[in-house]
Amino acid sequence: MNSSPVALGLRFCIAGMVGMVAAASAVAPASAAGAMMTGGITSQPIGHYDFCKANPAECSVRSTDLSPARMTGSLWKQLAEVTVKVNAAVKPMNDIDIYGKDEVWAYPDKGVGDCEDYVLEKRRMLNGMGVPLSNLLITVVRKPDGEGHAVLTVRTSKGDFVLDNLNDKVRSWDQTGYRFLKRQAIDNTGRWVSIRDDQQVLVGSVE
Repeated sequence: MNSSPVALGLRFCIAGMVGMVAAASAVAPASAAGAMMTGGITSQPIGHYDFCKANPAECSVRSTDLSPARMTGSLWKQLAEVTVKVNAAVKPMNDIDIYGKDEVWAYPDKGVGDCEDYVLEKRRMLNGMGVPLSNLLITVVRKPDGEGHAVLTVRTSKGDFVLDNLNDKVRSWDQTGYRFLKRQAIDNTGRWVSIRDDQQVLVGSVE
């Protein structure tokens, strides 16, 4: 695939939340569908490309420990609480209204943002709690209606889980109804890898 940065239509990803806020459970989940299968190096979203130019240190991390995070009751509680906290704290607003242009990836420090901004904040918070960046991966998906969207994938010993601004529930990646396209590489925060098309049958109906 072309390795040049490309836009993926994420400007439409600020739709209202559909999840119900629930108390975080300290009980770790049973194993999910496992880890999603990735392919080779692929194109970097244009918003992330620009984010990396503005924040080069964010995109130059080379992880050496690539093992998934050990799922515990404590980690599950952190994932649930961070999801609810960030979803409640950030008001959905598109990039045109905030910055006057599309595809701006930034931390929602002013309390507003779209889907990738929620992802960046959750990633920052969880990394601050000790979760390695190799297990906190910005991920680009297609929603069932075809619109581009960004979520945070958390790699764990119980499988890959998704943190989403459209739902307060932490879900296994195969229970989201999304078509997974690409995500950050686990060993290099500035690179992206494709997500294998031959496993899309696990993702549910996306047509």
